[in-house]
Amino acid sequence: MNPSDAVELVRTAVLNAMLIGSPLLVMGMLVGLVVSLLQALTQIQDQTLNAVPKIVAMILALVFCMPWIADRMIEYTTTTYQNIPLVISK
Repeated sequence: MNPSDAVELVRTAVLNAMLIGSPLLVMGMLVGLVVSLLQALTQIQDQTLNAVPKIVAMILALVFCMPWIADRMIEYTTTTYQNIPLVISK
């Protein structure tokens, strides 16, 4: 395995991790922004009011995106396993 193969392997892993995690992070950020805006408008300053909607929204996003996430992970794993002989032979 030469250094360019290792860099490509790590780059692909990081890219997949970012793509898989981004829907959940974006959903949490948007819901947090909306809830914080509502808290500022109504002057309610309760920390649990901000956490519960974010958790629920992120769980719903995970359930909604799970088929796509599973496909991405299976595709990455399959590609990585198929490339093992190519990487070892170099």
